[in-house]
Amino acid sequence: MSNPYKGKTGLTRILHAAGYSLAGLRAAYTGESAFRQEVWLLIVATPLAFWLGQGWVQTALLLGSLMLVLIVELLNSGIEAAIDRVSFELHDLSKRAKDLASAAVLLSLLLSAGIWAAALWQRFGG
Repeated sequence: MSNPYKGKTGLTRILHAAGYSLAGLRAAYTGESAFRQEVWLLIVATPLAFWLGQGWVQTALLLGSLMLVLIVELLNSGIEAAIDRVSFELHDLSKRAKDLASAAVLLSLLLSAGIWAAALWQRFGG
């Protein structure tokens, strides 16, 4: 059985994919408070990254670590939505999947915090 939504190719496929991506970003921003907070963190931190970063590599690491947080948060939200779509019933596997996705967000936040702390230490402490 083939998927009727997979028939697009070329530029049409790219345009539709871009539309789906923008819809996903819009849904995450309007429906997920953690994603909104992380977007605003990125917006506020972007000029700080250009000021704090000593060279383009460090600036890219500072900003890239925050983008990684957004990416992982989107994946977490997708997992939560898929599980909620199946059932709101409490189930060990559903809890496990949601907890694992949440742990991934935590690890991405810790990684980002570590990168920012190292850049601050290099600039001001050491």
